[in-house]
Amino acid sequence: MTPFRIGTRGSPLALAQAYETRDGLIAAFPEMGEEGAIEIVVIKTTGDKIQDRALMEIGGKGLFTKEIDDAMLTGEIEIAVHSMKDVPTWMPEGIHLPCMLERQDVRDAFISNKAKSIWDLPQGAVVGTASLRRQSQILARRPDLKVVTIRGTVQTRLKKLEAGDVDGTMLATAGLNRMGMEQHITETMNPDEFIPAVGQGAIGITCMIDDQRVNTILAALNHEKTVVRVTAERAFLRVLDGSCRTPIAAHAWYDGDKTLQFKGLVAKPDGSVVHAVSRNGVATLIDADAMGRDAGEELKGKIGPDFLVTASHESSPTTAPSKKD
Repeated sequence: MTPFRIGTRGSPLALAQAYETRDGLIAAFPEMGEEGAIEIVVIKTTGDKIQDRALMEIGGKGLFTKEIDDAMLTGEIEIAVHSMKDVPTWMPEGIHLPCMLERQDVRDAFISNKAKSIWDLPQGAVVGTASLRRQSQILARRPDLKVVTIRGTVQTRLKKLEAGDVDGTMLATAGLNRMGMEQHITETMNPDEFIPAVGQGAIGITCMIDDQRVNTILAALNHEKTVVRVTAERAFLRVLDGSCRTPIAAHAWYDGDKTLQFKGLVAKPDGSVVHAVSRNGVATLIDADAMGRDAGEELKGKIGPDFLVTASHESSPTTAPSKKD
């Protein structure tokens, strides 16, 4: 029997997400639990290979999906498992996104052995992150802090913290939870005050549009409420044509069973200018998409045509020093 092949990046977090997907498949289809029925295929992406530069300098978040998309197009894998915040708002021809697993915690986590809160760090303290979204929101409140780029796996970033290269770092709470590393969290950020990344905490699964068997299988795993929330956030991002070159944040959540709340943000990387927007509406796919688009159009009109271009050309965080340097 040809195994059902799951494509994934090779980081510990990516593998945890692939195994979560495998477990969901086996729960829905017990026969897939037989030996050899499922195969995890690790694919190294350009974004994984280049770790010494910020993502904006090497082409953006699509670098975490391109090689996996290529493997799907050539028939090497049936499905691909992605962190939704890494998935571009466009899909390669022939591929679509029919499934999202139930969303985990959306919040950002601050980790430090020097302060109980990021806002309690001493003046001039160094915070490591690869995210301009996080950088802009930190510097908007604490322009005295220094933000530097650290990339790599969660484990790599924690090692830099332990080595004293930075005084604190920020990671997604969901990723730490999925790897059983939540004990490292010093503070979880309030998503109303520190808006998460688009799709943060959600796992997306892509496949070929015309593969009816695979689409039927994935339909059993799809979590509709997660799709509604992420649809609003991705619609907002799509209007702003956002990439990792521009700090953009969005968070949609259910208020009861039928109402969707939304909050979005666009900023300059240095935090000197921050524009926020909020919405609420009916919690359906169509309304969620319209809500995100409408919020994006409002901000686009408010910030003017030059804002995103200017923001994207502003400097990224400097590279974190190393004790060995």
